[in-house]
Amino acid sequence: MSALPLAFLSPWMLAALLALPALWLLLRIVPPRPRRVDFPPLRLLLDVTARRETPVRTPWWLLLLRLALAALIILALARPIWNPAEAASGQSGPLLVIIDNGWASAPDWAARAAAAEAAIATAGDAGRPVALVGTAEPPRELTLTTAGEATERLRVLAPEPFTPDRTPLLGPIRKLLSANPATEAVWISDGLAGGEARAFAEGLDAALGGRLQMRLDDTRSARALAAAENTPAALTVKALRAEAAGPEPFRVRASDLRGRPLAEAEGAFAIGARDASATFDLPIELRNDVARLEIVAARSAGAVQLLDQRSKRRAVGLVTGATADVAQPLLSPTYYVSRALKPFADVREASGQGASQAVERFVSEKLPVIILADVGALTREAHAALAGWLRNGGVLIRFAGPRLAGAPDDELSPVRLRQGGRVLGGALAWETPQPLASFSPNGPFAPLVAPSDVTVSRQVLAEPDAELPGRVWATLGDGTPLVTGARQDKGLSVLFHVTSDTRWSNLPLSGAFVDMLRRIVDLAGSSPAALAPDAASAASSARRPALPPTRTLDGYGAFRSPPATARPAPAEGRPAATPDNPPGFYGPIDAGVAINTLPADAALQRLDLAGLRMSVAQIATEEPMPIAPWLLTLAAIAAIVDSLVVFLLGGGAALLGRRPRAAALLLAAAGLALFAGPGALRAEPAGRTPIDDRFALEATLSTRLAYVTTGDSEVDRVSKAGLEGLTQTLGQRTALEPGAPMAVDPAKDELSFFPLLYWPVVDGAPAPSPEALARIDAYMKQGGTILFDTRDALTSGPGMQNETLKRLLGGLDVPALEKAPPDHVLTKAFYLLEDFPGRYAGSPLWVEALPPVDEGEERPARAGDGVSPILITGADFAGAWAIGANGEPLLPTSTDERQREMAYRVGVNIVMYTLTGNYKADQVHVPALLERLGQ
Repeated sequence: MSALPLAFLSPWMLAALLALPALWLLLRIVPPRPRRVDFPPLRLLLDVTARRETPVRTPWWLLLLRLALAALIILALARPIWNPAEAASGQSGPLLVIIDNGWASAPDWAARAAAAEAAIATAGDAGRPVALVGTAEPPRELTLTTAGEATERLRVLAPEPFTPDRTPLLGPIRKLLSANPATEAVWISDGLAGGEARAFAEGLDAALGGRLQMRLDDTRSARALAAAENTPAALTVKALRAEAAGPEPFRVRASDLRGRPLAEAEGAFAIGARDASATFDLPIELRNDVARLEIVAARSAGAVQLLDQRSKRRAVGLVTGATADVAQPLLSPTYYVSRALKPFADVREASGQGASQAVERFVSEKLPVIILADVGALTREAHAALAGWLRNGGVLIRFAGPRLAGAPDDELSPVRLRQGGRVLGGALAWETPQPLASFSPNGPFAPLVAPSDVTVSRQVLAEPDAELPGRVWATLGDGTPLVTGARQDKGLSVLFHVTSDTRWSNLPLSGAFVDMLRRIVDLAGSSPAALAPDAASAASSARRPALPPTRTLDGYGAFRSPPATARPAPAEGRPAATPDNPPGFYGPIDAGVAINTLPADAALQRLDLAGLRMSVAQIATEEPMPIAPWLLTLAAIAAIVDSLVVFLLGGGAALLGRRPRAAALLLAAAGLALFAGPGALRAEPAGRTPIDDRFALEATLSTRLAYVTTGDSEVDRVSKAGLEGLTQTLGQRTALEPGAPMAVDPAKDELSFFPLLYWPVVDGAPAPSPEALARIDAYMKQGGTILFDTRDALTSGPGMQNETLKRLLGGLDVPALEKAPPDHVLTKAFYLLEDFPGRYAGSPLWVEALPPVDEGEERPARAGDGVSPILITGADFAGAWAIGANGEPLLPTSTDERQREMAYRVGVNIVMYTLTGNYKADQVHVPALLERLGQ
């Protein structure tokens, strides 16, 4: 056994080395080519005594060179591998290769696949049949195939985004072993104890014994995230590792639903610790935007933690009609509500203000949830503001009390109330205190279990009518409602028929009180379909039996379309990922759930192999490297040297002396061949050429617009002239002084230098390559904007009917689009615009769709996060902007020159929008901010 990490995939070729002695004898008896001597008569006497003799045998050093050449060729044909994976023992029976392909295998999948391929190749060279199975695959019958077929199947395997359950594979494996008793097995394990790994190892060991070899993965590469929690102070997430090793730092990146990074947090494992925490100290608004946490450079689904609506902390305004008594906090109507909400919501209590003032303040701050604890009458202004806020999507939670019981009936309550309260219990009572009997099966509390210890001694009664049964969410033992709810337009009104403190019931002391409030608060900010107008519609929203998958993760932690095997997931709970429910988002984005690879209480642990008979080895940390190319290169060099020696011994020196130019060329060619190796024939490392450097300098020394070349000379000429005209207009009318526009090719040019790309769509143009599409997608995700212009407004009408555009966008991750609404920032980024004409009028401008505007919204523009990465039009903007050498327009517009002026204004607004974002959307708040600051 050699101590070197060297193996041969075709060791039988080494038998050819035995022929080297015969080659030695053959070369010794064959003399080299005799020297040719010219015989001029006049020099006969001068050459009587020869100055050099022709040998009768080949020189010994030339023999060694030729033997080395033959040995190099033989060694290369034996396919040597440096740092090979340890092969199975030299048995002649079948080989079973078991490879873990769960999430933990993703970071070093290439090394694991190489180890499996080496074991398969070794078995194939020995003529042994092979069976291959991945532990994350569904159980199936195992069959023996050739090594080539097993290799092809190995290339199809990929890491899966869940922890594999290995025990179901023991049945097919035992069946294969019973049919082929001489089978030897190699298990390439991830080294983790999850997925019943110990039971699987014991089953293999019992079935195979010493015929099982195990390749353990380096568990230091397995890193995972779990238990993300949006606490009142910060967003925290727990990082996991399997080895209790030394200190180790890590970084966690937070991103939103569109993949844009929001922040990064540093963390570190302590000495001997297998878990650590990372904390994001962000404003509550930014924390609520976080949808994905991932360990930087970990590249596995386990290193990703997804957050859904349940992880968001909603702002809740808390208003009470009672007089605040800080000396008796336990008697405060808001004490129990505040304590119940603070673990999952940002509670803002009204202090130093009356109920009407507090309501008006919370409405103006656009809080999604407002709680009124025994608030009776409000001022006309506050009542109108609260009613408008409720209709526009707010969630109003009211608690009863003496003030509400005596207040006049209004539309803010989900049901009509009887005037006065009803007393249960006491010396003169006609009934005993009533228990909480049940939750409505069609309401949001349906998954909860009604506690048996909750009793009610007083309540406000609902007026019976035809709509009351459908609005009851919780009932007492005598059938009277305890909690009612109803949808009011886009909002939701909920009424607890008892007080928020313990005067009328002990419900605030129950754990069910926290769960009930959380389920109601979770409905805030959801789509109108998720806000239950009554119990009947709540059945389809708050108690959905299952949610279909929307976006799932692959084994490397990247988003992908849901696989065909993915099934709907339950709307309740936080289940861990399974083959049927891979990690990802399920259901609508605004009301769905996130399933993660690992549960919140997960812990990584190394697989314990104590007491097992299998042989264990580590997977190589470096990938196997074939060295046959190097040996063939050395053989080629030896052949060249041998040819030169034969040439010189055969009289070539005298010939070259008479032809110096040919000698110089020959020596130069030989020198190049000698220094040419495998590395010398490779392309230069990826990097910027001098031309790319000049391109980068030219693009960054000043702000420039760019257009995408199409290959159509006329279209490219108009695009260049159009951007030149727009650049000239920007320099004349704005503070921006842009440079001359540049042409770019997305397949090879760097796009990140340009804030805006103008892309004219040419009918029938081929779709970009996958590499170009990846660069375009990265450009848009990193903040760039592409303006696609189909230039077909006269033929296609107001829509995106261009087939070339559809084919192009089909390969990109394009967000949902809408026609730019009248209140979009594009309509007021610099000029005030009503439409977006170009050379043709009437074509809409398509932008990224933003959340709908509520009725009564006072803001002049919607504040989307950032700039739309894509704009689409058919108006032929470049044709309207294009100017010639003398500054005159190149092409006519469809109406008059006024349309061209409006086209220039559209172009200015688009450039200002891409450079400055949506700052105009917040300008309306400047007076209020100045007033609040005392200006």
